[in-house]
Amino acid sequence: MVFAADTDIWRYQPHAEVWVIVLAGVAMAWYAVRVIAPKAAPGGQAPFARRHMLAFIGAMVALWVASDWPMHDISEEYLYSVHMIQHLLITFVVPPLLWAAIPEWLARLLFSGDGSVGVWVRRLARPVVAGLAFNFMVAVSHIPWVVNTSVENGALHYFVHLLLMASAMAMWLPVCGPVPELRMGAPGTMVYLFLMSVVPTVPGGFLTFAQGAVYSAYDHQVRLWGIGVQADQQAAGLIMKLVGGMYLWAWIGVLFFRWSGAQQQANTRMRVVTTPTQGSSTADTRVPVPSASNGAHSSNGSQ
Repeated sequence: MVFAADTDIWRYQPHAEVWVIVLAGVAMAWYAVRVIAPKAAPGGQAPFARRHMLAFIGAMVALWVASDWPMHDISEEYLYSVHMIQHLLITFVVPPLLWAAIPEWLARLLFSGDGSVGVWVRRLARPVVAGLAFNFMVAVSHIPWVVNTSVENGALHYFVHLLLMASAMAMWLPVCGPVPELRMGAPGTMVYLFLMSVVPTVPGGFLTFAQGAVYSAYDHQVRLWGIGVQADQQAAGLIMKLVGGMYLWAWIGVLFFRWSGAQQQANTRMRVVTTPTQGSSTADTRVPVPSASNGAHSSNGSQ
């Protein structure tokens, strides 16, 4: 199969489907704020906090940047390394922002255990299932046939991205989902994210040390910024291994320091409770309570 890239690299190409997706997300958010919240949100508190709004805006902006011109066109036709940046945005940035944009009351309404959606979400939220599904999709998305075919077939390209993002949403649900009982504890979350950072190093290392063009779709004469196909592949592998890994390790670091701080506060409260006051000792100061028989003997004696 012979692939050809357009020599006019910076031509503007509108992607109407991306704007439809973003506008659909905005419409659903508006419906949740204007229609659902007045009927279903608990009283006594604002249904949506400022952090929910900022997270939603950040998610929509990141999704638009990753899916529209110029990143989409460069990643699809010219540089696989930019393709990896695109994947990082739709798997590591957009999903946690979307989960952060959903308040707990709305998530419980959407993921109610009585409905089929809630049942499937709770099944996918299991760390083993979510982690395996995500890493399976990451592996599939790097198969040469999938990459080469998706470059020529726009529908397949978007379908692969849709599956990647859906599996990433499931992967992040046990980490930062809006429902507390679906999240893991801090130690388990750190181990989970560590495993998520290890698995992608396999295709990343393969790209970094591969000889020759792994993906023929990117092996053409039109080279953006003069980057050769070998250097492009190496950059893509390093982005997967280093940028993606460092991002997940940053999450691990934040979780560790939060967990450590909470443990120290708990230990401090425990010491305050157990420390004796001035003039008291650590000896047993409990006052024995007379038994019923002793009370009876005492009463007889007084008679």
